Amino acid sequence: MGQAVVLAGWVHRVRDLGGVTFVDLRDASGIVQLVLRDAPKLSHEDVVRVGGSVRPRQSPNPALPTGEVEVEVGELELLSHAKPLPLPVAEEGSPSEETRLRYRYLDLRKPRMQRNLGLRHRTALAIRNYLDAQGFIEVETPMLTRSTPEGARDFLVPSRLSRGSFYALPQSPQLFKQILVTSGVERYFQIVHCFRDEDLRADRQPEFTQLDLEMAFLEDPEELFGLLEGLVAHVFREAIGVEIQTPIPRLSYAEAIARYGSDKPDLRFGMEIADVSKPFAGGPFRVFSEIVNSGGAVRALPVPGGAAKSRGELARLEEAAKGHGLPGLAWIKIGEEIASSLGKHVPPETLAAVAHAAGARTGDLVLLAGGKPETASLALGDLRLHLGRELGLIASDRWGLAWVVDFPLFKEGEGRLESEHHPFTSPRDEDLSLLETDPLKVRAKCYDFVMNGVELASGSIRIHRRELQERVFRILGIGPEEAERRFGFFLRALEYGAPPHGGIAFGLDRWVMMMAGEDSIREVIAFPKTTTGACPLTDAPSTVDAAQLRELGLRLEP
Repeated sequence: MGQAVVLAGWVHRVRDLGGVTFVDLRDASGIVQLVLRDAPKLSHEDVVRVGGSVRPRQSPNPALPTGEVEVEVGELELLSHAKPLPLPVAEEGSPSEETRLRYRYLDLRKPRMQRNLGLRHRTALAIRNYLDAQGFIEVETPMLTRSTPEGARDFLVPSRLSRGSFYALPQSPQLFKQILVTSGVERYFQIVHCFRDEDLRADRQPEFTQLDLEMAFLEDPEELFGLLEGLVAHVFREAIGVEIQTPIPRLSYAEAIARYGSDKPDLRFGMEIADVSKPFAGGPFRVFSEIVNSGGAVRALPVPGGAAKSRGELARLEEAAKGHGLPGLAWIKIGEEIASSLGKHVPPETLAAVAHAAGARTGDLVLLAGGKPETASLALGDLRLHLGRELGLIASDRWGLAWVVDFPLFKEGEGRLESEHHPFTSPRDEDLSLLETDPLKVRAKCYDFVMNGVELASGSIRIHRRELQERVFRILGIGPEEAERRFGFFLRALEYGAPPHGGIAFGLDRWVMMMAGEDSIREVIAFPKTTTGACPLTDAPSTVDAAQLRELGLRLEP
């Protein structure tokens, strides 16, 4: 105590008690209380420098790390005066998103936003330290490249020197990282900015950051899983002090859909979906028996304590199910006696067998959906999440982690097949014979890393032989001429000794958002866009003058 100090920062709060003024001074390290006598009038967010001595605080504040001490100010210098604020900094308040982003330099001063930026920094630092220790090197890939759409629209950049030609901003470094491993960079990573011109939502921005990673001589995903589980555990430990249990569970795509009704299941709570087709096969309820006999399925979702739900609540759940493509929703209530919407058609012993198969107990509700197996499971999966939140079953302090593997290689698109992941994903060796004859049954060497019901990362073992890559292109309707035009540079690289390889990309914004406990990635990005893709701070996007357009050989149509 009594130590002389010089401090500088922003005026966080002012309490004038007449003759004595208490000021909370804030800088990047935190807040300390100042005591001033005959102080000049200070405004919130004024920037000051003070000199004084440290002394015990008469009324300690246990909420502050500096709450046991204060600084008695001997001299004060006003470095910069702040106008009246358009949004509060000392309190969270509830200004509109437009206001927050227009005055982002004020919004970022809030302790919450400073914590989020610090968390993002610690996350990136932990990633770099871990991967460096594992023999990875960070290599930057181009921001201006050619357009090779990967499912979303590209942002195009006109070329002044080659009029009529365009660069594209990268949706990912996919082809460059594959070329890097063919170039002898056996372990590559990059924390990289990517761009997609698509509709926005809470966890999506037109520009976003991902951790991109690729390994040469990788044929078994398990080798990658072990390394990445170490990475995830290291980041959680260094960034937020949480210990993650490894190994992380593996689920096949088919198992995830069947048990949870989602390819990104939230494992923080139970309510697993069960197949109850057998009791209905050949039974008296013709709707379900015909579904089962024609190759469909009846799936059941147990709802803990749901027997108390009213008819109106059940009707709303049925409407929600119809919105997901089901013709309806049946139910069973487990009480002293069993009640069911199927009571007129199905005997009590069958209903009891169904409830038992679903794992339901007294007081529970069982929801039943029939149809194509995946359709029924997906509809119940959405209800599972809705009811899990409604019933308070999802623990906010738990981390539900899983690897989802064995995705389909292809999916049905509009009049043609599309890649489930991307066209450079390798099919499983045992399914190669099905490529041309039954492509929808081909499984991919593809994997997603799921956290709390969110796809946090996605990756695959890549195709490393030109012949196989061209077979996949043909199935996707990409003929030789189009393949050469769009991907010729990459196909040629595969002809000169490309090793087996694979990798993954983590959504860094999402990862930090979830560790910070935020609901939107905008809360962990310094200068995000709004849901319309605008930047209120800079008023981007903006018009450009006619001279700039003429230089580029462009003309705007009315």
